[in-house]
Amino acid sequence: MIVVKVGGSVGIDYDLLCDDVAALWQEGQKLILIHGGSAETTRLAEALGHPPKFVTSPSGYTSRFTDRQTIEIFAMVYCGKMNKGIVERLQRRGVNAVGLSGLDGRLFEGKHKNSVRMVEEGKVKLLRGDYTGTVEKVNMHLLQLLLDNGYLPVLTPPGSSFEGVAVNVDGDRAAAAVAVAVKAEALLLLSNVPGLLRDFPNEASLIPEIPADRVEEYLEFAQDRMKKKVLGAAEAVQGGVRRVILGDARMAQPVRRALAGRGTVVS
Repeated sequence: MIVVKVGGSVGIDYDLLCDDVAALWQEGQKLILIHGGSAETTRLAEALGHPPKFVTSPSGYTSRFTDRQTIEIFAMVYCGKMNKGIVERLQRRGVNAVGLSGLDGRLFEGKHKNSVRMVEEGKVKLLRGDYTGTVEKVNMHLLQLLLDNGYLPVLTPPGSSFEGVAVNVDGDRAAAAVAVAVKAEALLLLSNVPGLLRDFPNEASLIPEIPADRVEEYLEFAQDRMKKKVLGAAEAVQGGVRRVILGDARMAQPVRRALAGRGTVVS
């Protein structure tokens, strides 16, 4: 079993991704696909007159502030356009895919954080009205039901709080939680860069390998979203996943290439 998480940034080729996923599935490789949709969410939010607000935590992580209107726009993109677009691509390639959000069946469940600490002009502030959460529980019964009956699960945030409220959860860390829950052999975190770069955006500065017990040393090289990917990779390895590969989703056979070690391998 492998878990594949593909991001939602500009430049990702979902047709090439689905070509590779479909071929592997038809060869008998069991997998779960998880996806994002950040770039399209930003585009739609701006078009609807509710542009995104990004906040940086005291520990240096940047994330989208998610008020109620934002979580509704988020659901339109992630659960609608992105999820069904990927499911359609897989169906056209002969794969019986089922698209679900983490809210459906409480696939991703955890605590709702209704406020976030942020740094603004050098000061730490508390911003209330947030709809974010962490994945503390994965509905393995539902996932196993799909897999045992020949369906390829295509999953996406949002998740569900313990109270049943839709919450924005980080896709990379959700993928790590799923990989741990299904005891995956590998977790692939694919995006629009070849992996972790020592000198971003110079792609020739790719860091090929990170020992899991030294992740903290490499976080200084991670820019923006890459910080969460490196953190998710560490969580997956610590949870029993043998290796995590940060790979490139802009080219042909991105899954096979990542499985062959093309990218940054955390193990």
